[in-house]
Amino acid sequence: MKRSDINTVLSDAAAMIARHGMTLPPFAHWSPDEFVARKETARHVIDARCGWDVTDYGAGDFDRMGLFLFTLRNGRLADLQRGTGMCYAEKLLISRDAQLSPMHAHRQKAEDIINRGGADLIVELYGSDAGGNFDADAGGEVLCDGIVRPFTPGTRLRLAPGESVTLMPGDWHAFWAEGGDVLVGEVSTVNDDETDNFFRDKIGRFSDVVEDEAPRHLLVSDYDTWLQ
Repeated sequence: MKRSDINTVLSDAAAMIARHGMTLPPFAHWSPDEFVARKETARHVIDARCGWDVTDYGAGDFDRMGLFLFTLRNGRLADLQRGTGMCYAEKLLISRDAQLSPMHAHRQKAEDIINRGGADLIVELYGSDAGGNFDADAGGEVLCDGIVRPFTPGTRLRLAPGESVTLMPGDWHAFWAEGGDVLVGEVSTVNDDETDNFFRDKIGRFSDVVEDEAPRHLLVSDYDTWLQ
């Protein structure tokens, strides 16, 4: 993705988040230079990969397949493995109308996907085989706002604003907005986007960035190069 396009996505996302009455944490507003200057005291933010994230999954067509994310907080994998401490994470996402977040699963993370406002969010579901791989013939069950919901392969849940689905490791899912853009909340166990996203198709989690202008804000994928 071009950095200029990413900057536009960030600006549009900040406006939508504000329209829904939510306020991002102070580090969301730092310029790249301020982030560099404060990197020592912001070490947890950096190590936990909190902050701005935009992806086209390497496909080069963000409007068709892509996602905006902001990780508000994220715990420590060591705490999750130990079973005590900071074992949770929280994100805001924006799924644009008809914009696909492609079929994937997690082997570690359990997550609530919540429609925080806007149009409807469609979540397509499949189960796993015995090895945790995508199985076109497998169903399962999820919780929808705490209520058990069995699903058959390819079930499409329609989540209106305020509704949610709880996905466990091995629940394969894709999602997109229908009828307009959706502000999505994600509450989960510790999030590891670098190693715990398993896609059905051969695509990448992060975008390659073409630097055609200066960044408005650093993305989490910029931290390794900007904040050494």
